[in-house]
Amino acid sequence: MAALLATAVPAFAGAGFFGSTGSIRLNQPIVGMASTPTGRGYWLVASDGGIFAFGDARFRGSTGSIRLRQPIVAMASTPTGRGYWLAAADGGVFAFGDAPFLGAGTGTVVGMATTGTGRGYWLAQADGRVLAFVDAPRLGPVPGPIVAVAATPSGRGLWLAGPTGAVHAQGDAPFRGSAAGLALKRPVVEMAATRTGRGYWLVASDGGIFSFGDARFFGSTGAMHLNQPIVGMAPAPDGTGYWLVASDGGLFAFPTAARPPTGASPTLGGCPMFPADNAWNADVSRLPAHPSSAQWIADIDGGGNHFLHADFGKNQSYGIPFVVVPESQPRVPIRFTAYGDESDPGPYPVPRNAPVEAGSDRHVLVLQQGACRLYELFDAHLTDPGWDAASGAVFDLRSNALRPAGWTSADAAGLPILPGLVRHDEVATGAIRHALRFTVRRSQRGYIHPATHFAGSTPTAPPMGARLRLRAGYDISGYTGQARVVLEALKRYGMIVADNGTSWFISGATHPGWDDDDLNQLKRVPGAAFEVVNTGPIRS
Repeated sequence: MAALLATAVPAFAGAGFFGSTGSIRLNQPIVGMASTPTGRGYWLVASDGGIFAFGDARFRGSTGSIRLRQPIVAMASTPTGRGYWLAAADGGVFAFGDAPFLGAGTGTVVGMATTGTGRGYWLAQADGRVLAFVDAPRLGPVPGPIVAVAATPSGRGLWLAGPTGAVHAQGDAPFRGSAAGLALKRPVVEMAATRTGRGYWLVASDGGIFSFGDARFFGSTGAMHLNQPIVGMAPAPDGTGYWLVASDGGLFAFPTAARPPTGASPTLGGCPMFPADNAWNADVSRLPAHPSSAQWIADIDGGGNHFLHADFGKNQSYGIPFVVVPESQPRVPIRFTAYGDESDPGPYPVPRNAPVEAGSDRHVLVLQQGACRLYELFDAHLTDPGWDAASGAVFDLRSNALRPAGWTSADAAGLPILPGLVRHDEVATGAIRHALRFTVRRSQRGYIHPATHFAGSTPTAPPMGARLRLRAGYDISGYTGQARVVLEALKRYGMIVADNGTSWFISGATHPGWDDDDLNQLKRVPGAAFEVVNTGPIRS
């Protein structure tokens, strides 16, 4: 695993939270990370070389579709942030963007560090030997075993750390202390250097942080219950914080998980969830109520369910799963079995192991990095060599373009599904910044943009695309945790009628981190606490 050598100071302080893969079904575990020189983004890398880019980090390529002899164990960014290297356990090096290939190694590689010039790097081996390339000076060996390495800002020295917390300083790297004499609960797995080169951090697999020299302690996950162990660390380039990443892609920012600026689009996998001015991202807290609000609310509430309900939870058979794939993901044929005349033709980059929603709808949602396109299927079934589906839709996440008038999608309303899901990674930051997807028992023969398709014939019922918000006067002060975050979003962004089903059911992504007791608070919120806002004319 590698620590990024930063060469620029960002325009803000602290390690900001820009997203994670904590709610993404990964093909292989995350093994490391690197930050951009600005501190406004970072990359996560999986053991198969899959790359996940967040904030201003750009996807430059991956080994996700390459058959590797040994897993990827480390990554490092170039000084410009326009490229990166990946290192495999057998010493293989893979260069992307403006990162030049400078040579490969042998033995059991555990970490990588760069000289900061973009023209040199080291590969650290488990036995303490260090392989140097181009302008990286020859250093080491040191006593093994070694699990992590970090470089000095000058590019003339290294620190190497062992699992017991032992630290070995080489070249112009000063020794500032170690954790070797401490009774560690978990082994050290990574280290990072301060921007001055006068200190460093060690991190254990439980997220315990050990600071030395001028490295400040900003927080840790040592007292938290982690779903998976910490595997990587990256410092904020200005030295005012750091990120920790777990093997499931859970991301922890210290000293605070700063929220993206107001007005910015929600992001996932380095892609915007549509532009900031898209309807999904619009604040509707001050819009006037629709003239038919009372009638539509009464119709929604006329079925058997009268309270809000989270249609997702800790049980992984609830909720709608999705997968993020690299731009290089191979495309496969899609055969449409019902609504082909209203579907976007294939091929789609859907992996064979893509998660399928449980139940009869069998949705498959795939976000393609780089291209930032969203591929969604309804009633999907794996075939050879591709997939069968009743319908399919492709959305450009950088565009506000709607589907053709009258067209469905993988959802009855002609809407995308993924942008409207309650996602665990967003809730963990304390804010959802988009409208939510929900279902009603029946609907009328009409739709309101951004919906493009109707799926009902009851005149007193709401149309597809109708947008509801939680009334401003409804008191949510007694709600806590995950439920409180959802309710705050419903007051500001509301929820959109997307399909016929059980009334008041809100859709969310599958994730093991959901707290069912917490989410059950939503069952206290009555449908009468909502009103329909006027977002445009009804079309048919």
